Amino acid sequence: MPTGVGVLTGAHPVLLGWLLVALACGLDRLVGDPRWCPHPVVVMGWWIGRLRQLVERWAGDQPWRLRLGGALITLLLVGGSMAAGWSLEQLALAGLEAGGWRSGGGLVLLTVALASALAGRSLEQAVQAVLGLLPEAGEPLDPARQRLAWIVGRDTEELDRAGILRALAETASENGVDGLFAPLFWMLVGVLLWGLAGGAQQAGALTLPGPLALAWGFKAASTLDSMLGYRRGRLRWLGTAGARLDDLLVWLPCRLTAASLALVTTQPWRAAAVLRAALRDGRSDPSPNAGVSQAAYAWLLGVQLGGLNTYDGEPRPKPLLAAGGRPPTAGDVRRMLALNARLSGLWLASAGLGLLALVFITKTLS
Repeated sequence: MPTGVGVLTGAHPVLLGWLLVALACGLDRLVGDPRWCPHPVVVMGWWIGRLRQLVERWAGDQPWRLRLGGALITLLLVGGSMAAGWSLEQLALAGLEAGGWRSGGGLVLLTVALASALAGRSLEQAVQAVLGLLPEAGEPLDPARQRLAWIVGRDTEELDRAGILRALAETASENGVDGLFAPLFWMLVGVLLWGLAGGAQQAGALTLPGPLALAWGFKAASTLDSMLGYRRGRLRWLGTAGARLDDLLVWLPCRLTAASLALVTTQPWRAAAVLRAALRDGRSDPSPNAGVSQAAYAWLLGVQLGGLNTYDGEPRPKPLLAAGGRPPTAGDVRRMLALNARLSGLWLASAGLGLLALVFITKTLS
């Protein structure tokens, strides 16, 4: 192992963890999720489908069996995803300890795996693709509606231009938390676990779950919620465990996002007011997190979100967020995407400074 790398990773594995997360964020910004590359979420989705078939065959329409089966699916998928992430971490750290080509190969593999848990770039590409299909006034909206249907759950066939833009704004704000800030938060928690457990140990001695284990565990819960977390048919019971776990894991990152969003604007002093308004508006939303995240962006940009949506032909009213604001424009949607990119950089830099302080304190006290 080269001397410089050995000093950094051997004495302070927490710094290695932060560096890997930073590289993963950069890789996500540059590449996103290439369609030709196998993605862990596809594997998770395959397992969810198989396990769902087995549970429904056993449970039938009995709610208690469906709830129990859903809890078992959640335990198996989240636990298995965390175990897979932990195994890759251990392989990478063992290669780092051994040195040579295995050192670099393991770190590259771990970086790519971490980037797979982030969806900042793919969210941006999906939203920009719909914006690019929005025609001038009076021209057909069908291409934009069809592309929008790929990324939202609501019916899109009858949406007008304003409805498409509202859907995009709500997607950019809500999925910015679900797809970027929540997995980034859990990665940084994993790095902190490495720091607290590793101290001055060698990198290969770290055995606690780290950034990839926690990120893939979160991604499994998020995938469960997106596939089973619906209040219809058997899913009312089968998807309960996964949806509740996802709500729990997103709760703190969502509020940290709402609290820090204004800090990357020209009006950082509005941070406390935006958080209070987001929490107030978000209380009326059925989701404990979606309303809060959307309201934070809405208040910051002065746009109104929420209102009537249609799902499978059934109208479903959602609470108004930042009521009285103007309808979102294409420029507002782009500003939301830019806020996501800037805020992830702020989180990463702040975490780096905090971890450096932790390393300094532990080294001073040892």
